[in-house]
Amino acid sequence: MLEEVATRPGGGTTRLAIHGAGRPVLLAPGAGAGSDHPFMTGMRDRLVAAGFRVATFDYPYHEEGRKAPDRFERLVACHGAVYERVSAVTGQPPFLVGKSMGGRIGSHLGVRGPGWVFLGYPLVALGQKTPRDVSHLAGLGPMLFIQGERDALGPLPLIEKVVAGLVTATLEVVADADHGFRVPRRTGIDAPAMLDHLAVIVAAWLRSQR
Repeated sequence: MLEEVATRPGGGTTRLAIHGAGRPVLLAPGAGAGSDHPFMTGMRDRLVAAGFRVATFDYPYHEEGRKAPDRFERLVACHGAVYERVSAVTGQPPFLVGKSMGGRIGSHLGVRGPGWVFLGYPLVALGQKTPRDVSHLAGLGPMLFIQGERDALGPLPLIEKVVAGLVTATLEVVADADHGFRVPRRTGIDAPAMLDHLAVIVAAWLRSQR
């Protein structure tokens, strides 16, 4: 593992860890969870095993021990600083892969990355009914949306409409899954098995991008 530090615009630093070897991937956490969450470590380890060099980090609020995410501008500044540091260390821009909020923030960096993977795009904010503005997505390159069939923050009919309007986007639907990719017990699929499934989809798509 390689430990690095990214300097954020306006001051402050963010620690990041880079694991494995291969094409770089920047894996960003969702709201309320950090890079040490089982979903994050599980996805990281599986992508490393699949032959990718995976960088992970935490947003400032999590590093500082707070529960509520930072304001949008601070999240973007942090994510962008980490992206630039990973690019400098690895010698090439990383794929931007993110769980929920991490994927959404990664889509706002204004960079020409090789590709974006959204692990549950939070199209509708918690407690809201109106979808977020996603007009910025039209300016991105290749995108993969992996969405749970029962995702309340990314209702499938709305996600399908968004993806249909993006010429560079692909949608993978995970049957019976909610926003956290949890499925009913009747499916017989536990958390590790779900991570196996998701990582196979992500790795195959990343390899397909040249």
